[in-house]
Amino acid sequence: MNCPSLFAPLTVASRVLPNRVCMAPMTREMTPGGLPTAAMADYYARRAAGGTGLIITEGVAINLAGSFGSAVPRLYGADALHAWAPLVARVHAHSSAIIAQLWHVGAFNPALIAMQDSLPDVVERLSPSGLAAPDKPLGRAMTEDDIAATIADFACAAAAAQTAGFDGIEIHGAHGYLIDQFLWPETNRRSDRYGGDPARRLTFAVELIRAIREATSADFIIAMRLSHWKQLGYHARLAASPEELAAIVEPLARAGVDLFHCSTRRFWEREFDGDPRNLAAWVKILSGKPVITVGSVTLGTDFKVPTGKIRAEVALEHLALLEAGLARGDWDLVAIGRALIANPDWAELIRAGCAQDLKKFEKAMLETLA
Repeated sequence: MNCPSLFAPLTVASRVLPNRVCMAPMTREMTPGGLPTAAMADYYARRAAGGTGLIITEGVAINLAGSFGSAVPRLYGADALHAWAPLVARVHAHSSAIIAQLWHVGAFNPALIAMQDSLPDVVERLSPSGLAAPDKPLGRAMTEDDIAATIADFACAAAAAQTAGFDGIEIHGAHGYLIDQFLWPETNRRSDRYGGDPARRLTFAVELIRAIREATSADFIIAMRLSHWKQLGYHARLAASPEELAAIVEPLARAGVDLFHCSTRRFWEREFDGDPRNLAAWVKILSGKPVITVGSVTLGTDFKVPTGKIRAEVALEHLALLEAGLARGDWDLVAIGRALIANPDWAELIRAGCAQDLKKFEKAMLETLA
């Protein structure tokens, strides 16, 4: 199938995207010192040349305390700004848009998921209440001065992204990292204006979005990634009902979010019992904003398999589901992750009706920026 809805243009803020195919943000940890390399520019440019309409970069640190590790790219420091501009130009040369995902991990480090923590021991992890997850203390609780400084760092990173030529930014508000730690009652035990009931737990995110909007132009895209699942809790939930979800996404939309990226492990799964719609479809209804759906697209097994086993099948049956969801208006964009690592030309193959030529994803592909 040719998936005509997948290749219709879409306007987000004032940027016209050539199609509905996005590159999902995927941490690669291949930027020594945090500076984008020529290999990294080639990596993103290949996906743009292959027909991807919107590139969302891997998570980019907004300050040292919020970085996942020393080989994760950053958007602070004058040297970083100058390093990003050529990469952005390479993507734009193929008429694709590109946004930078701004990332602060909060009370989290790679050692919690059996990876090596590459940051110096002197780096102190900061979060709402010093909790990486329920009963998992890490670092310390942020003071109000810490909160103000972190919001300023997000705004500075967004302004730097605009100076470097990015079309927008995505705020990483998912997966149990800093912003999600404020939203989730299990990791936000504060009693000040940043904690307590759901409205107060949103205060940090709302102030951060407003600061980014003030630091950038009105046509600069502000996207926000949300999820229920966390790195340390796959079955965690922010909202148990549409009403609870509305209480989260409506204020975020009013604060200035242009686009929501709804992270799920399997895009085809329903969000609430008794209704077939997924998380993206519900967020679109409740926020009134365009949405991205994501989760194991054209993969034969779901993202973050609990057993740790990764199979490599190509799930071509997903294409009909994606096209139907776009045609119904359930979602506006589709983010492709590991399948786009295996197939830089994923979009062009689908457009040409050659989905049968998609290559299988293999874990070894993660070892290079091919």
